[in-house]
Amino acid sequence: MSCLFCRVVAGELPSRQVHADEHAVAFLDIAPLHRGHTLVVPRRHVEDLLDGAGTWTEIAPAVETTARLLRERLGCAGMNVFSSAGAVAGQEVPHLHVHLVPRYPEHPGLRALLERRADPDELDAVHARLTGSAG
Repeated sequence: MSCLFCRVVAGELPSRQVHADEHAVAFLDIAPLHRGHTLVVPRRHVEDLLDGAGTWTEIAPAVETTARLLRERLGCAGMNVFSSAGAVAGQEVPHLHVHLVPRYPEHPGLRALLERRADPDELDAVHARLTGSAG
């Protein structure tokens, strides 16, 4: 299995998982744009949103549940939700993934979206806050 996200879903690669159901897994992005930046991926391999008919419907409940979790536990004021389809659109891993990027009042707007505002060294603390585990 060469797909990075398929290996994460299978448990072959470590991740900071915050939600899982029968169709999807959600885990913290290792290079977060903002505190709590999370990826939701389907358990089955689908290259992108345009490749897998019905996949969006399958993973939508996990996207919604994870977005609510981020809001409740991190206290964000807003959320960017997006998915890139294809390399020309900026997709770096060819496995469908939805970005949930919590947004905070001190860095509002779309222009501030892609300016890295999160410290990757805080991933364990953010994970503990989202999962209620010690950390």
